[in-house]
Amino acid sequence: MALARQFFSKKGTRVPVEQLEQQLKDYVNVSDNLIWQRQGIFLATLVLAGFYFDPLISAYCYAGILFTEVMDLILSRRVKAWHDKDPFKARLFLLWVMFNTVASAFALCISVIMITLQQPSGGHFTPLFFLFAASLFAAVNNHQILPALILRLIMYGATFFFIATWNIWRLRPPIDSEIWLQFFTVAFVMYFIVDCSFVFLRLYRRGLAQIEEITQEHQKTKAALEIKSQFLSTVSHELRTPLTSIKGTLDLINSGVMGPLPAQMQPVLAVAGKNSKRLADLINDLLDLQKIDAGEMAFRFDLIDVGSLVEDSVAMSVGYAEQLGVSMTVALPEEEIFINGDADRLAQVMANLISNAAKFSHKGGIVEVSAKRIGDRVRIYVKDHGVGIPENAKERVFGRFSQVDSSDQRRVGGTGLGMSISKKIVERHDGQIDYESTLGQGTTFFVEFSVVPTAAATVPVDPRSQPKRRTA
Repeated sequence: MALARQFFSKKGTRVPVEQLEQQLKDYVNVSDNLIWQRQGIFLATLVLAGFYFDPLISAYCYAGILFTEVMDLILSRRVKAWHDKDPFKARLFLLWVMFNTVASAFALCISVIMITLQQPSGGHFTPLFFLFAASLFAAVNNHQILPALILRLIMYGATFFFIATWNIWRLRPPIDSEIWLQFFTVAFVMYFIVDCSFVFLRLYRRGLAQIEEITQEHQKTKAALEIKSQFLSTVSHELRTPLTSIKGTLDLINSGVMGPLPAQMQPVLAVAGKNSKRLADLINDLLDLQKIDAGEMAFRFDLIDVGSLVEDSVAMSVGYAEQLGVSMTVALPEEEIFINGDADRLAQVMANLISNAAKFSHKGGIVEVSAKRIGDRVRIYVKDHGVGIPENAKERVFGRFSQVDSSDQRRVGGTGLGMSISKKIVERHDGQIDYESTLGQGTTFFVEFSVVPTAAATVPVDPRSQPKRRTA
């Protein structure tokens, strides 16, 4: 074993282990997928040979072929279970493939020769066709490992020419006889098989090169994404602390706690306070987006009363809507409806939907929030009677850093991330978020979730995870 490892480690014998692993696994996968097709061909041919010639010889030949198939199956299981990328094991598996190739090709060639020798005369159509099928099968399906393919074709080629020259050697026919015609036909068939082998070999290697190129590009993209995520996380965290201090100070000054403000400073400080809030919202959205992309956003799933979720969301948004001159209404089904979800994250989704509806409503408008059970699903609606959304704008609605406004009268800005984050949160709950809109008449956004059956919702659970019905 030590000598073998030393041999495989010599300079000049190394092949990239990742490439060799890919080729070995492709080889055994194809071999496994086509095992029953091969067995069908072998069995049918040798049954015919057994019927018209010696059945005992055919049985022996099939037993030899079947033995090599068992060896291939053992090799396949070993290669598929190999994951440590050990170069020594890779070369050892390659040697095993070569040994199996010799054994398999030898068993098949002996079978063909035995059929040939049982035909005293004739064109040997049956053994030649059997060998042609095996050669074409190898050319099409065994191109993953070039040395094995070459070795198999050499053995098949030698058998082809043995069959073609068998009658020539025995009968010494003239050059214009059909026996010589058969010989030249065999030579042409061998050329065809070799040409097919190289065609499929080129296609396979081109595919490997494309996979390698795609893998490298994926690694570069993944590295760039990680750097971007780290940058966003670092910058957002570094900005949040001083911004919180600035925003808190501005809020104190604007509230009058620090004393009356000169009239000339009031509008300036009001704008500063508003923009500091927008910046804080942007940072929070960036952090949420970074967590979602990295798969680090934590979700605490529990039973949630849809009525409580809607009522609490409306209660938390009433003040914001009133600042914009918009009123709100709520309509809920009489029955209690439960869903499984994270209450805080779903409240974030509702806040985004309601705030967007208020932003795009006309002053004095109404935002209607309702819930309706539809079979085993529940749908929560947020409807406004505002400016509406243009057609074919769905990608912008749920895109990042994009905002859709069909008019020039928008009164409140936003980060352009809220709907994208909401979509990710809803999808994490196996839910659906979408909208219907008519330009100039308003928009209805809705989220839809699976309902937890009443029986499941009433089963006693750990008190720490029981849903708490909140009051606005």
